[in-house]
Amino acid sequence: MTVLSIAFRQRLDDVVVLQTFLPSDIGMGQSITVANVGDGMDGTFTVVSTEAYEFIGVGPEGDLLFDWNVFRENQVIYFDAGNAVARDTAANTATITFTQNCTWIVNNDVLSWLGVSPATANDTAFVTVCTDAANALAYRRRRAAGYFSDVLATAPSADVKLGTVMMAGQLYRSRGSSGGDSFQSYESLASGNNPVAMGDILRLWGCNRAQVA
Repeated sequence: MTVLSIAFRQRLDDVVVLQTFLPSDIGMGQSITVANVGDGMDGTFTVVSTEAYEFIGVGPEGDLLFDWNVFRENQVIYFDAGNAVARDTAANTATITFTQNCTWIVNNDVLSWLGVSPATANDTAFVTVCTDAANALAYRRRRAAGYFSDVLATAPSADVKLGTVMMAGQLYRSRGSSGGDSFQSYESLASGNNPVAMGDILRLWGCNRAQVA
């Protein structure tokens, strides 16, 4: 869980714009909890934009409009109907709280790729651990590579989803192996690498190369 202090607040055309003191990993689709902002802008909301320019209203077709000549970093934008509030300084106690929870894949995606069924409750629990870890890693690596339009709830494309499934499967199959970087084997001197190459996963994620759609 991350808590950010809010520097400025604004509501225009039923759209709230909050500007935080520090940058964050908040992205579109992120659920946030806003506290102590006032004027009815507190509560739990879904982020619709993090555009870093001054918000100037909603267009006739519902588009968010910005002044591209005025830079406003660290903005978090969400819909919330209410009276207009001119941009002003937020209270010292105003905060945004959020926990990133990427759900690009679920356990059944991983089990289908592995082609196995969990033998015990511990196995099922570990599949969940691997699924959650792969989701978090994929989202973080994609953002580090410049894909800021990714949303937490849905994988951006089929190849990214497959790469995330493969990552989770690799983590699951590495369970109990020495060093955690190879699959378990009954061979006493086995030292082979994982048949799933990290390069394949990164290629599916669109990372470590020129950016793609």
